[in-house]
Amino acid sequence: MWYTEPEIQEKGGITLGAMKMHHASGWMSAVSILTALLLLALVAGGAILLYVLFKGAKDRRSRRDNEALYQSLAEALKARRAAHGMSQEQVAEALGVSRQAVSKWENGTAEPSTSNLLALAKLYEVDISELLRGIQ
Repeated sequence: MWYTEPEIQEKGGITLGAMKMHHASGWMSAVSILTALLLLALVAGGAILLYVLFKGAKDRRSRRDNEALYQSLAEALKARRAAHGMSQEQVAEALGVSRQAVSKWENGTAEPSTSNLLALAKLYEVDISELLRGIQ
């Protein structure tokens, strides 16, 4: 039930504004308070869930972009090696790494360190930017 300020004062109620809700059995019941808290918790939980979902989507996009980067670099490394008529074993020996490392670079499961990229560019007689050009 709703009362005006004078009616609330008449009944001995405390007012905070020109109009106040005053229930016949007292101020807002515990059920009303719990309902409001539950709604607040649902809104906060929904906001957190949306944040986590969007963050996860962004992370998946970043991972997918990185995979494309590695694949392009892998393709560039494989093409340069083939153009120079070298085997993975020969490249590995020239750089002082294992043949498996060269294989991983060329199939995109790993990427060479900066020093190995510089050594590959020197081995293939190209500027390092030539190796990296296709991966942007």
